[in-house]
Amino acid sequence: MSKKILIIDDSELVLAMAKDALDQAGYQVVTATNGIEANRYIFSKERPDLIIMDIMMPMLDGNKKAKLLKENEVSRDIPILLLSSKSEEEMRQLVAEAGADGYILKPFTPVELTSCIRKCLSSR
Repeated sequence: MSKKILIIDDSELVLAMAKDALDQAGYQVVTATNGIEANRYIFSKERPDLIIMDIMMPMLDGNKKAKLLKENEVSRDIPILLLSSKSEEEMRQLVAEAGADGYILKPFTPVELTSCIRKCLSSR
């Protein structure tokens, strides 16, 4: 059975590019444009196996949402990769603060995206 990936980003272009790359890699993909909308996937019986979340989003920044998810008993075990065009140094700090499992830098290629996901899922 293919792994379910939830992508949360307020950019329709990023969502479309990431979804296309992950569909082609054989993943089951669902998308949300903000952290509130994403709750319908995260807290359902068909939870995602991994979440990719943009940092800069309206309503609730991705790193704050990741921290909330890691503090919640229902969602704490879902791996989270933060997504941003910030520097690697900033991303390492944000990942540590949020309790996320890693990061992907924008712009990314389909190969970089799938490689990062595979690495994160295989370390579980």
